[in-house]
Amino acid sequence: MTQETWDAVDGYFRTQLVPPDPVLDDALQAGEAAGLPPIAVAPNQGKFLHLLARIARARSILEIGTLGGYSTLWLARALPADGKVVTLEVDPAHAEVARRNFANAGLDGVIDLRVGRALDTLPQLHDEAPFDLVFVDADKPSNPEYFRWALELTRPGSVIVIDNVVRGGAVADQRSEDPSVRGTQHMTELIAAEPRVDATALQTVGVKGYDGLAIALVTG
Repeated sequence: MTQETWDAVDGYFRTQLVPPDPVLDDALQAGEAAGLPPIAVAPNQGKFLHLLARIARARSILEIGTLGGYSTLWLARALPADGKVVTLEVDPAHAEVARRNFANAGLDGVIDLRVGRALDTLPQLHDEAPFDLVFVDADKPSNPEYFRWALELTRPGSVIVIDNVVRGGAVADQRSEDPSVRGTQHMTELIAAEPRVDATALQTVGVKGYDGLAIALVTG
């Protein structure tokens, strides 16, 4: 299979199951216009996060890594009227794009964007925990710490999703010296050894190339 095939399949499912949405499309275009890196989740992946939050009946969501806020919007739309998303972004320029996208969507009152290094912000969230769902999509070398904090800030029944765990297949290379690969491997080992979660990981292909995600249910 080729990238062309993956793109065509993603395009087919997007056309059938994820119809055009001016607000979400504008958020992607705003990020592109601002020069943000093209690493936002694909539309069908955004819809997956949205459905997962609804399945989990999430009322409180934590996102680590905002970028332009595209995935944040998908998550926020899954919330009940009294729900909230706390999203963490290290880059002020990215955060400014996200803020405009949230306002354009009419969701700036639902989404609480915190700017700064996530590992500095996460210890400040104890009073707002537990979160029902945590989506981790930030710098991969810090994935082990992000997982530890996700577990700290959730409860039994919460869901933790970590994006970009396959690293183009490199996650299986135990000799890799890539910090993103090593961080993902260490995180996976922590998950495997953690008795308070039940987890798996899935490989994906599509417009975002070859990658995958890990998902953990907090059980204790």
